[in-house]
Amino acid sequence: MGFGRALAATRRWPLSVCSLTTQRANHTLCPAQRHTTRSASVVRPTGISSPSRSPSGVCANASRTPPAGVSGVVAMAFSSHHGRTTLGPGHARTKMTPPPPSTSTNPSALSSKISSQRTSQIARHLSSASPPSSSQSQSPTAAKNPNTMSEYTLRKVAPANTLEHRVYIEKDGIPVSPFHDIPLYANKEQNILNMVVEIPRWTNGKLEISKEELFNPIKQDIKKGKLRFVRNCFPHKGYLWNYGAFPQTWEDPNSVHPETKAKGDNDPLDVCEIGELVGYTGQVKQVKVLGVMALIDEEETDWKVIVIDINDPLAPKLNDIEDVERHLPGLLRATNEWFRIYKIPDGKPENQFAFTGECKNKDYALDVVRECGEAWERLITGKTAGNGVSIGNTSVSRSTGFIPANQVPALPPHQELQPEKIDSSIDKWFFISGAAN
Repeated sequence: MGFGRALAATRRWPLSVCSLTTQRANHTLCPAQRHTTRSASVVRPTGISSPSRSPSGVCANASRTPPAGVSGVVAMAFSSHHGRTTLGPGHARTKMTPPPPSTSTNPSALSSKISSQRTSQIARHLSSASPPSSSQSQSPTAAKNPNTMSEYTLRKVAPANTLEHRVYIEKDGIPVSPFHDIPLYANKEQNILNMVVEIPRWTNGKLEISKEELFNPIKQDIKKGKLRFVRNCFPHKGYLWNYGAFPQTWEDPNSVHPETKAKGDNDPLDVCEIGELVGYTGQVKQVKVLGVMALIDEEETDWKVIVIDINDPLAPKLNDIEDVERHLPGLLRATNEWFRIYKIPDGKPENQFAFTGECKNKDYALDVVRECGEAWERLITGKTAGNGVSIGNTSVSRSTGFIPANQVPALPPHQELQPEKIDSSIDKWFFISGAAN
């Protein structure tokens, strides 16, 4: 609404001039809402199909002075529920005027009600922003998860941000694979699906379900012996959504999709959960599908399914992809931009999309989920070559990788350890030339 127009002023900065270092104190200020000006199109915003750019369009010279009139990092906080947009220092404040109360409404009572609703919202956020400690567990070896599917617990090994860090998921004290054991559907008749959160919103660590390891724990991806982090491409901070995967799905690398003309990427189906609460690694959310984008990443089809937590306040209003643009204007455009440019700071070319960047609707997305579920069934039963994928599991008895409970190998003990410190360079902002076009 007023948010997109207010942010448009920041787009006048010369995007290729420098890379600023963000401050950790600003990380909680909803940077994922720093999206571009609202597009008139619902599922194909104008400007999303810009020509490919060379990696030379990014400059990471942190010593350069920001443009005149810009004071450090632009900090923003946005609340769609109450129609407020707050900009950081040096920027005008745009505030949407709420509708006047009816003649029968007491103003003080209305103010009290809004304050109470806001307090409840903050309490919900704080209660689910991180997994519970091991002291809340019903098992001495794993941390209980009270917020979603209560039968699942987490077993953490080694500190986060290390090569050894692993997050295992267990049920009744038995390891389960987030790839193979957790059911795809929480309620198939109502199209409610289970999603495993790998990467919480606004974080940079590239965590993912390990395809090669037994029981497929979640670990941080490694490249050339180093932990992978995504870069902050202005105006985005880390991932824009709770990012994860659908269990019991597989993008088959042996099959070329007839519409994208590219093979699958050998991973579970990727999911972007757009609800208001920040999840945590290993969380199992119940979500409903809204749409899907088809990223072409290094000549492979890499579907990105857009979903929302069924417990989110906006969930009743979001039932298909056009509802996302109506209630969360600019999010689809920002999502498209993020996936196009996020590898450029690492020297790679811009990613491309099938369907000229169009986000397909709910029905199309559910077909993609069904197809990837069928591909997983062929994988787990040995009908399709696994390409190095571990299919060890403890619940799919028809599979060739089934392991009875009495034969499950022992896992390392659960550890509640503080994360290792991340290098400050991960906080740097990269300005991509032409990213807003």
